Amino acid sequence: MEIAIQRASLAGGCFWCLDAAFRELRGVHSVRSGFMGGKFSDHVSYEAVCQGNTGHAEVVLIEFDPAVISYRQLLEVFFVIHDPTQLNRQGNDVGTQYRSAIFYFDDSQHAAARALLTERASSFPRPIVTTLETAGPFFDAGEEHQDYFRHNPGQGYCAYVIAPKLIKFRKTFVHLRQTFP
Repeated sequence: MEIAIQRASLAGGCFWCLDAAFRELRGVHSVRSGFMGGKFSDHVSYEAVCQGNTGHAEVVLIEFDPAVISYRQLLEVFFVIHDPTQLNRQGNDVGTQYRSAIFYFDDSQHAAARALLTERASSFPRPIVTTLETAGPFFDAGEEHQDYFRHNPGQGYCAYVIAPKLIKFRKTFVHLRQTFP
C-alpha cells in the first residue's frame, strides 16, 4: 500500500525554530529548511536571503502523511511556535525573510489556512499578519541548516530562543509528538 505523502511549507521567523518542532511530530516524514516566496532565483543562499533583498522567506518544507497528521494540525502547531502578529520579524530576527507566511500547494490547503486564520483572529491581542502565498520553487538551505537544533543545542540561539519554544510546543502538543526511545 502506497502512502499519499503531502507537502506543507511554512515561514515563521528563523527556520531552525520551525524545523526543531515539526521534526517531533508523528506522521512527519521529513523537514527541510530552505527558502521560498522570492522573485529572484539566482544566488539563493543563506547569506543572500539574510541580506533581506531577495524576497524569499526562511521556510520549512514538510512532507507528511495526512492519515497520521492533518494539514490543519500542522497549522495549529505553527500558530503556537511563532507569533503570527509580528510583521516581518520574530523577536530579534527582523526583515521580510522572517515574515509569517503559509505557502499553500493547492486549493484545499488554501481553504484550510484561510479558515484557520479567520478562526484564530480573535485569539491574539494584535491582528494576525500571516500571509497566504502560493507555493513556488523551494531552495534548500544546505546541510548545515538541517536539524540545526539537534546538532547545536548549546549554541546561544538554540539555548535561548529555540529551547523555550520547544518546551511550549512539547507541553501543548504531547498528543501529536512521536515517542522517542
